[in-house]
Amino acid sequence: METNKAKRITNSNSDIRSIDVTIGVCAAGDPRIDEEARQRTVNIVEMIANHLQQSVKMPNGQIPKVVWSPVLIDGEPEADLVAKQFKSEGVNIIVCTPDTWAFPQLSLMSLMAHFPKDTPLNITCGNSAPKPGVVFAHAVNGAFAQQGRISHINVGTWDDTGMKPNISPETLQSVTDWTYAAVTYVGLKGRRVVCFGHDSMGMETALSHINATRETFGVEISRLDMKLLSDKLQKKDYDKEELKALRNWLDSNLKSIDTSQTDGSERLNQSLSMYLIIRDLLKELNAVGGAFMNQLEWGSDHRGITLPICDMAESLFNSTFDHDGEKPVIPFGTEADMQGTLTMLFKTWLTGGNPPLFMDFRKVWEPAELVAKAKSLGINVKGDELWAMKGIVDGDNSGSASLNWAAMPGQSVKEILNKVSMPGADPGYFPGGGNSVEFVSPGGIEGIASRLTYSHLNGMFSLVWDEAQTVDLPEKLAGFVANSSNVTWPHSWIVPKYASMLEYKQYAPANHFHMTWGLKPAVLQYWMDLANVVSVAPWQKRPAFIEGVDRPEPLMYLINGGEYETKKLRAKK
Repeated sequence: METNKAKRITNSNSDIRSIDVTIGVCAAGDPRIDEEARQRTVNIVEMIANHLQQSVKMPNGQIPKVVWSPVLIDGEPEADLVAKQFKSEGVNIIVCTPDTWAFPQLSLMSLMAHFPKDTPLNITCGNSAPKPGVVFAHAVNGAFAQQGRISHINVGTWDDTGMKPNISPETLQSVTDWTYAAVTYVGLKGRRVVCFGHDSMGMETALSHINATRETFGVEISRLDMKLLSDKLQKKDYDKEELKALRNWLDSNLKSIDTSQTDGSERLNQSLSMYLIIRDLLKELNAVGGAFMNQLEWGSDHRGITLPICDMAESLFNSTFDHDGEKPVIPFGTEADMQGTLTMLFKTWLTGGNPPLFMDFRKVWEPAELVAKAKSLGINVKGDELWAMKGIVDGDNSGSASLNWAAMPGQSVKEILNKVSMPGADPGYFPGGGNSVEFVSPGGIEGIASRLTYSHLNGMFSLVWDEAQTVDLPEKLAGFVANSSNVTWPHSWIVPKYASMLEYKQYAPANHFHMTWGLKPAVLQYWMDLANVVSVAPWQKRPAFIEGVDRPEPLMYLINGGEYETKKLRAKK
């Protein structure tokens, strides 16, 4: 008699780069409600599922799969059935859209018992009276809060009557915002970023906290020595014809390229070939981000053979295009700054692929100082200019500033590149030569400027953040500010929305900070809740809660002594 045998999994040619994110939409019900109310609830489930399918995307262009169940979860058997349906579809994010009263333990709590405790859960309902789903939403959300399971409630608005009620745009936007946070949290688990080199220049604020990153975010940090890059560069292990195409593309489109330094043209080609080399290694490792050490060993240490800098390579990774056309952003940090890379990675995902800006937290120009300098240059200052009222941070770095930030969002690649130059690298910083990337970001770009940090004392990551925007400076003033640091690097004049310059320069968690346009505070806050990242926004002028901007604080925080205390308790678990 033949014994039972384990199943051998066949070799699969499935794309290992695809990211498994599936959103399951369902609703709880009450077995006593009439058939019309049941069908109305199913219709709402379908409407919200279809909205999410059409509204959410990932940076790699992939669209998360959205599934929905027509089975109303009246009790434990239905909970088991929907759980089985969801598991067979690979659901790892759950949205519940109740329209009637239901019994929490018999329905949604029984469903969630089938899934890991950190599975993102959103409860979206209308505020209707006839068979109030909002009553169930409060009951089950309160039960999860007591249980210590994070959930987000979205009490929105839809018509009290009608088989296909009109759902308000605000209600749909709120669940969409939450879903972006959930997709980021789930989609990056098991992915990896690659660090080429080690912590540059002893920057402790840029360390690769391997285990903490793995445990908090589920993200792996692969480490590769820069010797591999040096060897592949020496072997010319890249597509020579593609290098020619990349160089020709830049020669034809950039504002200017300086190759006047010794062996300038060859050094430029070497630095551009690094884009192709690193790109291929990232693809080989199926990585979603990376970082390159550069200083000091690569291009600045006279004890070794100094090599040309790779600023354009880093900028291209952070851009939405290259010589081959449109491409996904691959968040990439200069100086092997892994906390910077992670900051940019999460924010790129939270926006569905928007390009990040990597900057030094350079000189903070207080408003009085800036106004005095402007007047000394003969500039008429009205006093109502944002830079004159609040001051600026000169955000600049020889490194991975996305080329997209040379122009306003939505401008063409041709318009962007026409504002970008590649001057010769500063030989004082970079004796190995090569070329910097230079531009000045236009004013009026709005987003969130922020930076991850880590504490050994509590074992938790925090995010220091504020809304911010870029501003234009008068031409003479802009020239003075740029020349006071390094005029051959990208510059973005950053103004925080709520932080004073005194607060901003005191609470910067590192010498680098990062900005992404189009990121909403609510989306960021939802993600910080799911990832258990501490929110640090201590600005005196920022209210604790701004309606229509911030996400409502989860009930679980309120009954456990506040957000920070609750996150500490969750971290201990």
